[in-house]
Amino acid sequence: MKNNFWILIIITAVLSSCAKDKKNEAVALYEFTPQDDSLKMNQIQIIASHNSYRIRTTDTIFEFLQANKSVLPASLNPDDLDYTHEDFDMQMSQYQIRGLEIDIYTDPTGNAFYSRRMNGLVALPEDSEIPELKSAGAKVLHIKDVDFNTHYYTFKQALTAVKQWSDEHPRHLPLFINVESKQDAPGDNATLATLGFKTAPVWDAAATDALDQEFKDVFGPNLDKVLTPDKLRGSYPTLKHMAENNSWPTLREARGKIVFIMEGAMEPFYPVGHPSLTGRSMFMYASYGTDEAAFLIRNGSVSQKTDIIDKVGKGYIVRTRADASTNIARTGNYAGMYAAFESGAQIISTDYYKPDPRGGIDSGWTTYKVAFPNGEKGRKNPVNAVNVNVESRLED
Repeated sequence: MKNNFWILIIITAVLSSCAKDKKNEAVALYEFTPQDDSLKMNQIQIIASHNSYRIRTTDTIFEFLQANKSVLPASLNPDDLDYTHEDFDMQMSQYQIRGLEIDIYTDPTGNAFYSRRMNGLVALPEDSEIPELKSAGAKVLHIKDVDFNTHYYTFKQALTAVKQWSDEHPRHLPLFINVESKQDAPGDNATLATLGFKTAPVWDAAATDALDQEFKDVFGPNLDKVLTPDKLRGSYPTLKHMAENNSWPTLREARGKIVFIMEGAMEPFYPVGHPSLTGRSMFMYASYGTDEAAFLIRNGSVSQKTDIIDKVGKGYIVRTRADASTNIARTGNYAGMYAAFESGAQIISTDYYKPDPRGGIDSGWTTYKVAFPNGEKGRKNPVNAVNVNVESRLED
C-alpha cells in the first residue's frame, strides 16, 4: 500500500510536468510573421468594447426609470442603459475584442457603494449583501445607486480577469484598456439628494497613488505584462516626442502586453509630480501637444474623422467610438463604424461586438454589430501602414 502511494505521487508529478512542457512548447512554437517585425504597435486597428464590465440594469429599476423618464436628468435616460456585456473572457475569446473599458470610482475606506438607494424606491433591499463592496479600494460600476450591475465589483477583480486571460493567451495582440475614473452620482442633483441619494467619494492625490498600487498588487511590482509610460518613452524626454518620432514597439514586442489609458476625474492629479507620467502605471488621453500625449481620444468618428486621420499620421494612437448610444442598434446606422474604420483610429469602441438579442425579432431593434469585414481580431492600419507590405489580417 505504501509503495502504491509513492507510485501515485510520481505519476502525478510526471503528468503535471508534461502539461507544463506542452504549454511552454505551444508558446515556443509560435511562429512570428513578417507583420510582427514590420508593423509597430500604432500601425494596427483593434475593436474594443465600451463599459465592458456592465450587466444590464435590473428590470424593476429599468421599468421605474422608463416610467419617470420625463423628469429625470439626461444622465439617467434609461434608453442609454438598455444594453449588456459578456464577461471579459467571453468578449476576448469568442468575440475577438482586444480592448476594454472599465469605469472606476474611488472608495478609500470601503462601504461607499454597499447600499443602493434606487432599490429602496422600487421596493428592493437597499443593502447589496456583497462583501467585496465593504472593502477599501476602487470599485467598478456605471452609476452610483442606480446602474451598478457588473461582472466585477472591484478594480482588482477586473484587473485579475484581464491578467488571467492574458496569461492563458501569451501571444495575444496588445490589449488596450480604457480606465475612466468617475465621481459623479445622482446625489449631486439637489432634488435627488432630498430622496436620499448620496454623493460619491472624490479623487485626490492619495486616491490616485492608491490606484497605481492596485496595479502592482495584481501584476507585480515591476508590472511585467504592462506597457507603462516609462517602458514606452525609452530615451525620449517626453511621451509626445516618442509618439511623434514613431518610436512605438514593434508588434512582436507588444504581443502579450497590456496598455492602460486613463481619463476622467483623476486627470488633474495623475501627472502631478510625474512629468510625462514618469513612474505611473497608466497613460492618459492627454491634450494634443502636451508632454503626456501619446494617446488621444476623439470619440466622434464622423465629426472628427479628419482630425483623427491627421493625428494617426503624426504618430499618435487614437481611440474613437463606432456607436455612442443604443439608438445606433435600433436604427442600424453604420456611418460611425465605417468612419471609425477609415479614420485609422487604432482603438474602435462599441457596445455591439454582437447584435442585440432583440435584433431581427423585435421591430424596435436591428442586427447592427461592429466587426472588421473579415472577422479579424485586428488588422493593419489603413492610414499609417498603407505602405507596409504585409498581409492585413492580424491573429494571436
